[in-house]
Amino acid sequence: MGAETESQEKHAQERPKPILTQAQFLSWKRQKDVAASARKAEVSRKRAEDIAAGTVQMNGRELFLHEPWVFDNSRY
Repeated sequence: MGAETESQEKHAQERPKPILTQAQFLSWKRQKDVAASARKAEVSRKRAEDIAAGTVQMNGRELFLHEPWVFDNSRY
């Protein structure tokens, strides 16, 4: 048991825990959120371009937004 305690203490001394302040965390979180929203916007823009070009199949919502006449039941 003594060897295990010494090993744990030695391991703890080798890698000190990094101290992260609240300001550092908030800065990292803002950067992460900005990067995520930029990726999401890029994917959305690419999807809109692909739909306009007709290279991808639209889901129901996209079809309703781009071609609402398909859902017009007044003709029948």
